[in-house]
Amino acid sequence: MDIEKILSACDHTLLHQDATFDDIKALCDDAIKYKTASVCIPPCYVKEARQYVGDRMKICTVIGFPNGNMTTTVKVLETFDAIDKGADEIDMVINIGKLKARDYAYVRQEISLIKQACGDRVLKVIIETCMLTDEEKVKMCEIVTEAGADYIKTSTGFASGGATFDDVKLFAQHVGPDVKIKAAGGISSLEDAEKFMELGASRLGTSRIVKIVKETEH
Repeated sequence: MDIEKILSACDHTLLHQDATFDDIKALCDDAIKYKTASVCIPPCYVKEARQYVGDRMKICTVIGFPNGNMTTTVKVLETFDAIDKGADEIDMVINIGKLKARDYAYVRQEISLIKQACGDRVLKVIIETCMLTDEEKVKMCEIVTEAGADYIKTSTGFASGGATFDDVKLFAQHVGPDVKIKAAGGISSLEDAEKFMELGASRLGTSRIVKIVKETEH
């Protein structure tokens, strides 16, 4: 098992409502030490975190989080604001109700507009797989590809379920060649992390992998 490779795929995440900036600083310190792909943090801490880490670590934040049912205008404004404050990567939540109602044009346009706001920064699209049918998951692979986003992502970690091997396998079969996969939510072991990567995930959204690695050092 290549632990360094697994760590380098991790978006080291802390999105709890009660997270303080001291907690975020500790997250950033660990992310820098263990060379993770990024830290994924609440939007309110992006500016401070950018000042704290400088150019030593990529900063990812969340848009329309965790429910996804804000208006597109608000999500686009959130995106511009996050980038202005120093975010390198954006993880947005789709409007799940619009997808359920088969308003695919709405979902596609929203992703496209947020990607435009991101410019050359990475956009990951959270589809909250535990709320979707397989048909809806496949449709979202198509929409994310058409809208020009960089990643499709399984979960917020705030709903009833997280990433599953079956969902990552399904994504790998249906996304376009330019769309990568992020597995997030409930990844609790190095073995699971390795399996997700073997199935096609190139990013892992997790708060636990760094903790597990730290524990093995003692």
